[in-house]
Amino acid sequence: MSLRILSMAIVAEVDVVASRQRARQIAALCGFGGQDQTRIATAVSELARNVYNYASSGRIEFSVEGGTAPQLLVIRIEDQGPGIANLQLVLSGRYQSPTGMGMGLLGARRLMDQCDINTEPGKGTLILLKKLLPAEAPLLTAAAVGALGAQLHALPPDAALSEMQQQNKELLATLAELNARQEELLQLTRELEDTNRGVVALYAELDQQAEHLRGADEMKTRFLSNMSHEFRTPLNSIRALSKLLLDRIDGDLGSEQEKQVGYILKSAESLAELVDDLLDLAKIEAGKIDIHSADFDVGEMFSALRGMLRPLLVSAKVDLVFDMPEPELHMFSDEAKLSQILRNFISNALKFTEAGQVRVSAELLPDGAGVRFAVQDSGIGIAPEDQQMVFEEFSQVAGHLQRSAKGTGLGLPLCRKLAGLLGGRVGLTSTPGVGSTFFATLPRMLRESAPPLHDGLAAGPAPGGADGGIPVLVVEDDRTAMLLYRSFFRNTPYRAVWARSLWEAEQVWNTTPPAAVILDLYLNGTDTWRWLTQTKNDERRRHVPVIIASEVADRQKAYALGADAYFVKPVPRAELLAQLNALYLAASGAGAPPPNQHEAP
Repeated sequence: MSLRILSMAIVAEVDVVASRQRARQIAALCGFGGQDQTRIATAVSELARNVYNYASSGRIEFSVEGGTAPQLLVIRIEDQGPGIANLQLVLSGRYQSPTGMGMGLLGARRLMDQCDINTEPGKGTLILLKKLLPAEAPLLTAAAVGALGAQLHALPPDAALSEMQQQNKELLATLAELNARQEELLQLTRELEDTNRGVVALYAELDQQAEHLRGADEMKTRFLSNMSHEFRTPLNSIRALSKLLLDRIDGDLGSEQEKQVGYILKSAESLAELVDDLLDLAKIEAGKIDIHSADFDVGEMFSALRGMLRPLLVSAKVDLVFDMPEPELHMFSDEAKLSQILRNFISNALKFTEAGQVRVSAELLPDGAGVRFAVQDSGIGIAPEDQQMVFEEFSQVAGHLQRSAKGTGLGLPLCRKLAGLLGGRVGLTSTPGVGSTFFATLPRMLRESAPPLHDGLAAGPAPGGADGGIPVLVVEDDRTAMLLYRSFFRNTPYRAVWARSLWEAEQVWNTTPPAAVILDLYLNGTDTWRWLTQTKNDERRRHVPVIIASEVADRQKAYALGADAYFVKPVPRAELLAQLNALYLAASGAGAPPPNQHEAP
């Protein structure tokens, strides 16, 4: 909805002054503060002077757009003059002219929220200036705009003297403000210098402490990695002697003695398991673990694992099922370390599954370069807040099965480090009471220093997102909507980078520049119109497509402020992805759809 406030012609030099005065008056009646009134009046005056100097005549029209707050003040300035030659050079600020050509355009662009220029040689120029009304400004309806026009007609027409006086007042006020700010800057500079000296001293101390910690950590790692023989030899002796006693090689044992020796053997085996995990972790950290890559058949590895892990089935209520992969699924990697990862996953699944099944599977990723191994159980599951903790060393989730299924808390951290050595990653998805799926995604052909793979199935959405895929910044505070977008992007080349506030959006943009933005108009009651305006006026960001997804239908204002697409919630998946593909291709200048795009089932 557009409501016209005033239209005036520019045919004489006095009209330039009158246009400045009217712009100031309209800005005041619309609710703008003193500084914004000056900015609007100055921008209109500069462009009106350009019209008079270069086109001899033209028109200025003031109007308000939008049916909801904040509304948009739109100023249309047009002429039928010779047009602006070398517009891009003028706007870059590098154009040199003895008449000062280009300064008015540059100034207007800086003073207003948006400045659109359309010019053709010999056909004239059309300039649209736009500025959002203050949030506290009253809503302007047709009746309010009519009353505003009546107020303008009631104001005195003699503009030159009063406008000159007003400009002098503004100049004096600006000079006084500049002097005050200069004093503040000097004081702030002195305080920053004192702070910098303290920070430099603190950094020096922190560097020294960090060096000591690095040295201690290296000594710890070297000690553990070099103690393999010293740790394992006495443990193996205890285990061997315990088994000799239990086998009655040197005579019979009493029932109590047999029980005590059994406890010794069980404790020694638990300690050996802990020592093995500790030493493996220490070797990885010290860089002393070797990768032995070879070609192997994944199906044959599954067969070996089935026979190896069958004795772990202590309950008839649990089935261990292996989904055999395709016969031609071969990998070139370290089979032993991959087998160690899967053994850890399967043993954990069997420990925490009272009834049901544990299913092991392997599937080739769509790109053909990676394989995703998964161990799915119907066990107790893991709460979302504990899903990252299980991959931390010595961390275990408390539960009724934890007392009977003791562990070291090192198995899953070891799996994560081993997967990293093999160029991949591990993760999990889980629902309490339903079960868990632990997965490892590894490259099919292991190369030296292979980068970690990502299959786009992270444990859950988080600010900043996960690596891999074309980043799309989703500025949304509703958790349900976040889960919806996550399902939208599954099996597509895009990945969602979450931000729940405008502050988070700025932080994420600085670290992960997005290829596109999906923006909700209202975040916890805060409107995002101004952030949209700032983004589209930023030379470094304006090329990034912005898609509005909101419960409020205000397309005209969104497109006026630079939005590239608009959806009213609930957002349709197919249309959103189609629009995202089109905008991404247009922004990147590509000629084909993004690679590896797969529709979710």
